[in-house]
Amino acid sequence: MIIIADGGSTKTNWCLVNNEGKKENFNTEGYNPYFVSKEYIINSLREHLPADLPLDQITEVNYYGAGCSTDEKRQQVADAMQVVFSKAQVNVGHDLLAAARAVLGTNPGFAAILGTGTNTCLYDGKDILQNIDSGAYILGDEGSGCHIGKKLLVDYLRGYMPEVVRELFWETYHLTPDDVNEEVYTKPLANRFCASFAKFVYDNNVHLEYSRNLVRSAFQDFFKNLVTHYPDYQKYTFNCIGSVGYNFRNILAEVVEENGMQLGNIIRSPIDNLVKYHLEAAAAKA
Repeated sequence: MIIIADGGSTKTNWCLVNNEGKKENFNTEGYNPYFVSKEYIINSLREHLPADLPLDQITEVNYYGAGCSTDEKRQQVADAMQVVFSKAQVNVGHDLLAAARAVLGTNPGFAAILGTGTNTCLYDGKDILQNIDSGAYILGDEGSGCHIGKKLLVDYLRGYMPEVVRELFWETYHLTPDDVNEEVYTKPLANRFCASFAKFVYDNNVHLEYSRNLVRSAFQDFFKNLVTHYPDYQKYTFNCIGSVGYNFRNILAEVVEENGMQLGNIIRSPIDNLVKYHLEAAAAKA
């Protein structure tokens, strides 16, 4: 039995493939090693993995995760996984590689993540060729759920929201400005807190123009500060994974076209395509 997993900062999608090729999907929270410790990952997995998961029969775990961009961070996650999946060979890679393999397979091109966080790369069909650092949620992550959420919260704190949106925000969350500042500056996982408000922007039906302009501005920042800095970026199709890119794909498509790129694959989650990639790779080796 093997497992393939795609881990964002908020959620991890898992797929168990048994020896007969049957697939079982399940979810846990996300495990970005910049925000959670080895011990946190171990305890969370033990709590949230399915109770009937046959841990002793799993021989291989292929985990792709947000924040797994350096050897040190990959090892931190791998060590935690190894404690839980003690009989398995554990392989940990960056979620950006998962995105590229999911949307491009073995074809070279441009790939991006637009979820809780943001990332981008050029891919050669096997590995990442070039990556411009996203700056993470404090310094960058333009276009992400966190970025959109921060824009919304700033408008709320400064009183820039249209009154009908502000009233809806209060009715939905009952957050005072002091509550917002406490969540962002004193509590852990502020990136998840900020990103959670992307759903409010998506669901807002009292002032669609406000929501649309906020998202468009976030995607324009994403292109200006990241995508357009790749050499000859316009020769590639724009491919991305992530709930934000998928949920706001109509606005994203407009911004993609405005920046001279053609739209490629836009998918919510890479897990199905990742499973296909690994099964095909295993078959090729056999």
